[in-house]
Amino acid sequence: MTTIRLSKLHGAGNDFLVSMLSSEQEVDDGFSTRVCDRHRGVGADGLIVVLPGRDGADCTMRLYNTDGSRAEMSGNGIRCLAWVANRAGLGDGKRLVVDTYTGRREVELELDTDGDVTGATVDMGPVTFEPAEIPLDAPSPFELEATFHGVTYGGDAVGIGNPHLVLFVDDPGEARVTQHGPRLEHDDRFPKLANVEFVAVTGTDELTMRVWERGVGETLSCGTGVCAAAAVAHRRGLVGEQVVVRVPGGEHRVELGETVRLHGPVVHVFDTEVEL
Repeated sequence: MTTIRLSKLHGAGNDFLVSMLSSEQEVDDGFSTRVCDRHRGVGADGLIVVLPGRDGADCTMRLYNTDGSRAEMSGNGIRCLAWVANRAGLGDGKRLVVDTYTGRREVELELDTDGDVTGATVDMGPVTFEPAEIPLDAPSPFELEATFHGVTYGGDAVGIGNPHLVLFVDDPGEARVTQHGPRLEHDDRFPKLANVEFVAVTGTDELTMRVWERGVGETLSCGTGVCAAAAVAHRRGLVGEQVVVRVPGGEHRVELGETVRLHGPVVHVFDTEVEL
């Protein structure tokens, strides 16, 4: 029987199981479905496998959704990875270089007196509004509309390594996220499906949102979704370049420039071992 060690962590309530594997070890797509199940497994929003780095990277991130599909990037997940990688001695204790499906990402670490990571700032790379890069099957990513059960949504599509549909609503707390999120996720205009944010401007340079994540469902937070919401709101002139985004699981700080920088917390919950 082969067992692997899993560490459970969360970033603003968005929880992940993280495991360090050698380049020879593999997990099948069904493994993430089993261990992420909250009733029959350990329970999490996703599984992160940490593999050896190459060409100057400290490690490589492989991310699985709860439905077994692979995801490109997670702003919360990479902070959880950073906690595990730092404990294993990867990086220099201040910075971690991680290869992801969307490219190389640098993570600046915040440590407590015991040397554990308590938060991190991630360079998430640039956002794109180019339909082919999102990807989006529409001539423009702006002013997209969708109507369900008499509710008409309006917003913009944006890519930040994965596709997002950012919708502006009066009150995210009253939005029909679980009812309409699945249909918006599978909107025909998104060939790779969509992560969907329900967003409101709630203060100066402040947003509040809920999110329906592709391949997962509603989560307490989504790092790439937070960045997507801030970028769309900034393009519309609703917020400045430094934005606080509040989600059910907590809050993040976003800095918008040539690339997007995301700051948020990370909390270690426990370690366990499971059969591979």
